[in-house]
Amino acid sequence: MGTKEDIRKLVEYREKARLGGGEKRIESQHEKGKFTARERIEFLLDEGSFEEFDMFVTHRTKSFGLWDKRILSDAVVTGHGTIDGRLVYVFSQDFTVFGGSLSEVFAQKICKIMDQAMKMGAPLIGINDSGGARIQEGVRSLAGYGDVFQKNIEASGVIPQISAIFGPCAGGAVYSPALTDFTMMVEKTSYMFVTGPKVAKTVTGEDITVEELGGPNVHATKSGVTHFVAENEEEGLLMLRKLLSYLPQNNLEDPPITKCEDPIDRLDDELNEIIPDSPQVPYNVKDIIYTIADDGEFLEVHRRYARNIVVGFAKFNGMPVGIVANQPNYLAGVLDIEASRKAARFVRFCDAFNVPLVTLVDVPGFLPGSAQEYGGIITHGAKLLYAYGEATVPKITVILRKAYGGAYDVMSSKHLKSDINYAWPSAEIAVMGPKGAVEILYGREARDIEDEEERAKFMAEKEKEYKDRFSNPYEAARYGYIDDVIEPRNTRFRIIRALQSLQTKKQVNPPKKHSNIPL
Repeated sequence: MGTKEDIRKLVEYREKARLGGGEKRIESQHEKGKFTARERIEFLLDEGSFEEFDMFVTHRTKSFGLWDKRILSDAVVTGHGTIDGRLVYVFSQDFTVFGGSLSEVFAQKICKIMDQAMKMGAPLIGINDSGGARIQEGVRSLAGYGDVFQKNIEASGVIPQISAIFGPCAGGAVYSPALTDFTMMVEKTSYMFVTGPKVAKTVTGEDITVEELGGPNVHATKSGVTHFVAENEEEGLLMLRKLLSYLPQNNLEDPPITKCEDPIDRLDDELNEIIPDSPQVPYNVKDIIYTIADDGEFLEVHRRYARNIVVGFAKFNGMPVGIVANQPNYLAGVLDIEASRKAARFVRFCDAFNVPLVTLVDVPGFLPGSAQEYGGIITHGAKLLYAYGEATVPKITVILRKAYGGAYDVMSSKHLKSDINYAWPSAEIAVMGPKGAVEILYGREARDIEDEEERAKFMAEKEKEYKDRFSNPYEAARYGYIDDVIEPRNTRFRIIRALQSLQTKKQVNPPKKHSNIPL
């Protein structure tokens, strides 16, 4: 009888734990268009694969009447499961329990699975839906945050860490997602900020809404804090599964290669016509990416932020790569502060996790002006330069059209130890555009010509001379800075061949404690 009673008690405890804060609060969560903590995990992981840890943990606080309000699992669900059969660790904050507020044991549960993820070399996904620190626990709650931050830092570059913001995330809580590799938010139900609208109003007098201060649109377009925005939680969770399909389990493994039915030698004739005749006319670089990638699939990262550069994941013959591409469709594809930061962070992620880099170049230079200089374009531009120069993964570069000035160097040039550098016949590799160069080289001579027509003719001739000499890929190829000039329609095949040849690449940077990237 005793055993049966014990089992009945266990089943009862499990049912109680799964109810979290109770039916009413679960209903309230659903009314907001949000899943519960456990529903999110079930949707994210392969069916039936979730193994929960610490279901029977409760908080230890006796003050403020909390001792009588202990709830099994406290306010976070933790454990492991699989995505496409591959091991992942996950924690999911439970807003139905004390508003998802972080307690001492809540933090200990998260730290425990982070330690497990590190031991096993498996990705960590954190689903955030929390009202912040549990005020009743005082400094113990703050200590809990600090412990989680330290684990995030130690895991950085060792295992992929992904944060999904599926509700409020405010105060100290924002720094754990900020320390992870990728952050996702959901339209209408999530927000992030260090200090809320009420504090902003009190301290600065600024009258602002939650959405305007820290909503998904703000962080996707203005701050760049979030990498992905989903319309709803289902889309967000499916996107997380897709993201992981491009990533290795840890920094000692290569990304997973999948079977590819897309022919490696297909010729894309439309690429021969995609570059406009006039260098001033834009085109969409994503049309090139979709054309050359396996099955036209490309998972763009930071889609709405710094749109003058495009970054994201694709596959070539089943091999995952990170793509960085200047976007002539937006600000002519110039490099500015935001684009440099965005691309540098992405390059460093790919390098940390053995994801080869494919760079598509069409860059007229750095954005000029006092706003950029005062904002530190020198330092921020150096971040991208540094990221490429430090990266030891296979690096393949294709110059599509413009590669002018210092921006040519920065965009994974041969001089930053890029392995294979191709150019299309339309490539223009020079210190600057023909018009500006001729102004500098022949401006004084031109001013000496009194007849306006003669002067214009002289400058036009000099511009043509300059174009013939520099506005092509052959001058750079003559010095070996370009390995080959390729026909655009062969780009997919040549990239795949290059990736295959680089699979055994070994390059080691000089030993050091760590680098000092210009931050």
